[in-house]
Amino acid sequence: MTTRRTGTGAEPGASLPPIPVAIVGGGVIGRNHAAAILRHPRLRVGCVVDPAPPAGRALAERVAAESGAEPPARYESLTDALAKQEIGLVVVCTPSGTHAGLTEEALGAGRHVVIEKPLDVSLPRARRLARLAAEAETRGLVCSVISQHRFDPASLAVHRAVTAGRLGRITSAVASVAWWRSQRYYDSADWRGSWALDGGGALMNQAVHTVDLLRWLLGPPTEVFGYTSRLAHQRIEVEDVAVATVRFASGALAVLHASTGAYPGLSARLQIHGTRGSAVLDDDQLEYLHAAEGTGPDGSSGPDEPAEPGNQAAGVLPAAELRGAAKPPDSFVLGHLRQYADIVAAIDGGRRPSIRVEDGFAALALVRAVYLAATLGRPIPVDEVARGAFDDVPVTTGPVGGPAGSALASSVVQPAGAPAQRPGWSAESMGEQREWESRR
Repeated sequence: MTTRRTGTGAEPGASLPPIPVAIVGGGVIGRNHAAAILRHPRLRVGCVVDPAPPAGRALAERVAAESGAEPPARYESLTDALAKQEIGLVVVCTPSGTHAGLTEEALGAGRHVVIEKPLDVSLPRARRLARLAAEAETRGLVCSVISQHRFDPASLAVHRAVTAGRLGRITSAVASVAWWRSQRYYDSADWRGSWALDGGGALMNQAVHTVDLLRWLLGPPTEVFGYTSRLAHQRIEVEDVAVATVRFASGALAVLHASTGAYPGLSARLQIHGTRGSAVLDDDQLEYLHAAEGTGPDGSSGPDEPAEPGNQAAGVLPAAELRGAAKPPDSFVLGHLRQYADIVAAIDGGRRPSIRVEDGFAALALVRAVYLAATLGRPIPVDEVARGAFDDVPVTTGPVGGPAGSALASSVVQPAGAPAQRPGWSAESMGEQREWESRR
């Protein structure tokens, strides 16, 4: 039996009865959510939903083994579960292209909702969902998108430095997710690498958390230009390499890079640079932080002479959160647990969660803007993308190069009205994808 623990200190509302949770999707990410839920005293897994009985059964049995309780109920549809089961919170862990439909159903039934990233693959559906979630908030419902890296101690330390002005005026950033995915990874499920259900490639799926952190630290983006290509894999519609430049409302500029063709797989890295300091996050740990002391000669710019670039990271975080420290084997679970603590506090306190659907929509709009820039070959205003000006423009992956790309023409596009769901999706097929992500 696994001992229930929170890892977050004293939890407000811990004496209240647990909130019954429906986990929709029995793959690896569903198991990760289950592990986090079992550690929070205000949550319990009430049921598992998956149209593939083996996937639902496997997750239910895993929950029973870890909790020491009877296996939770199993259903093949959320509709059935909502009709027959006591549910306070619905957790959506299915292929990305099904997120909006399931979330809308749960909110319509008056349930709180947690959505695994990304929000969805369709900007029109995501925009509608953001409106519905905002309306649901007026009825006391909580709806949050998983952006667990905002709760990492290292990310929080950099955010505090930025918002306190310790780094001066932020001038630039470099964000890179240089990972590797094998051809077997893409071949393991027919939805993977598709526009309809995956919604994109390396940028949408592997780098969306880094995109979210970039926006969180630099503010709203105004314009992007980028390229995408499929250079390392066959039989997929989406990109395995994306690069972009991003201009922000503050005037700051950023470089964004995402790849699943970077063998053997390196790190997710984010550098933030300002007139009085810089910070570097690497694989969720703080690698570097330096901020000038005192006030610049004009009150805003940096010192006349740069100081020795000593690393001040050890002064703001314990050694366990610094780059190079060994990560606990459950670090991927702990990230989700931190966000669940915020979600439960929002439910108990009648407030909005720290991460709302509009945050997930903003990250999706930036990703979509990169895809549009790559397709149209020109800079794209992000606010116009968010408003829907480009909703009818299908996006193209390309150009395709080399022997890997020769199997699929670069003219493969994302249909403007990609279907929200398709029959028979199996969250079990998400296993290899999420196993990879849990190791990063």
